[in-house]
Amino acid sequence: MGQKEHGYEDINFAKVDYLRQKRTGQPEVIFCQGKTPEQVVGIIQSMLRNGNNVFGTKATRELYDYVSAHVEGVAYNPVAQTISLMQAQEKTTGSYIAIVSAGTADLPVVEEAYETALFLGNKVEKIVDVGVAGIHRLFDQLDRIRGAKVVIVVAGMEGALASVVAALVSSPVIAVPTSVGYGANLNGLAALLAMLNSCSTLSVVNIDNGYGAACQASRINQI
Repeated sequence: MGQKEHGYEDINFAKVDYLRQKRTGQPEVIFCQGKTPEQVVGIIQSMLRNGNNVFGTKATRELYDYVSAHVEGVAYNPVAQTISLMQAQEKTTGSYIAIVSAGTADLPVVEEAYETALFLGNKVEKIVDVGVAGIHRLFDQLDRIRGAKVVIVVAGMEGALASVVAALVSSPVIAVPTSVGYGANLNGLAALLAMLNSCSTLSVVNIDNGYGAACQASRINQI
């Protein structure tokens, strides 16, 4: 049963909000975790019927294999665990988002943020493995970081990189704590609390939420 007059399509197990792009500037995205492969395919088909581009997060390789067998043209980033399908290409911004990460173990969150930002039509620069344990690596990249309109900083362990970067740039900084770390990291809680208590000016999203950081960064970058 459709609900076209209300801006969504009811496909029984989901109400697909195909006017979200027009309403908010950003389209609905599929959070794949917890959904069956059949449900994900059904949502994708509804999005395509209604002229939307498709993007999904937390998509396993097994889910992608199922989706790609039923929907032609779906791309997959195995590190980010994202799926995407572009019906209409977004116009790319002139200014760029910089994604700065502390360590290689943070790359899944970095890649999720990267793929999200690209999907939303942003130019993106990645600066990876520049954590505080070897802070000279960060200083070598400062010109690239300072050139960004907005900076996403991804860090686990104690999350110190976000405070350092925010003290060195004039652009807005969005910090993403990751669940990377030993026991007292508490699956990212230590990094989250450190970022929330930063004496530098920054904003913080949820643990491992590269998607949310990129959505907010995109809004800033496209102002």
